[in-house]
Amino acid sequence: MTTKIETKRVENVKAMFPLHGWLGLSLIIIFWILNWTLTGPRTHWGFFPLWLGYCLAMDGLVFWRTGTSLLMRSPRKYVGLFLISAPVWWIFELLNLHTQNWAYVGAEIFTPFEYAFWTTLSFTTVIPAVFGSAEFFANFDFVKRLKPGPRVGTDKRTTLIFFALGWIMLALILIWPKIFFGLIWLSLYFILEPINVWLGNRSLAHWTQKGDWRPVISLWLGVLLTAFFWEMWNYYSYPKWIYQVAWGDWFHVFEMPLLGYGGYLPFALELYALYHWISGLFGDKKTDYVKVTSEK
Repeated sequence: MTTKIETKRVENVKAMFPLHGWLGLSLIIIFWILNWTLTGPRTHWGFFPLWLGYCLAMDGLVFWRTGTSLLMRSPRKYVGLFLISAPVWWIFELLNLHTQNWAYVGAEIFTPFEYAFWTTLSFTTVIPAVFGSAEFFANFDFVKRLKPGPRVGTDKRTTLIFFALGWIMLALILIWPKIFFGLIWLSLYFILEPINVWLGNRSLAHWTQKGDWRPVISLWLGVLLTAFFWEMWNYYSYPKWIYQVAWGDWFHVFEMPLLGYGGYLPFALELYALYHWISGLFGDKKTDYVKVTSEK
């Protein structure tokens, strides 16, 4: 009898689309329209509410489907995703000073303080958007039922190889940025994944050592969905970003060259590694993103 009651309660929870999800959808509609219909500078103040809407709507979808979500499990940690996101993206902005792969059209109209404020505010939505989208995919049956893949473990030899390759890739970026600029989206993961293993933080190797690639696949699917909206909403924005890469600059989908979308896949892994490295510094070594509800 208790089991039936609990099952019914879960079904009822799944049938309810939460209030914060409706708020997110409302923000998307309002600020998408404003961003694409107003003239002059508007994206600097419209970017954050638009992407806050995306994050809340995606979290609401996850809760509606599963009865749990990043926000509902821990509002405090959900806010932490936004706080960590900005300094994490500034790492990539600093690397881009060397590679010069993207630039912001309209940045010249802001003072240095205004530029730092608006960009930092916008950067806060990167990690919650990707992690929320990844959890959205993590709980589809076709992901949960994926068969085991290659085992990539946490043994000393594997982690040392990863660590060495990460620093080699970073060196190649610094020495030959016009050739190896794409390694920005891979080097940090190879450096930080072993560090997370050694420090006892959560890592993707926790899953792949068992041949379980579902969190990796979820991150890849989630970041591609997020990338589609990033690039689409950016296309008619002002200010906006554009790409200026030394090779592979063809067949643009919105402003992004087609090959560039491949960079989003390792980028999602870097976000995972960076987040868990930073959260581990603050003592949180147990929380795992992305959550797959049925363990193998």
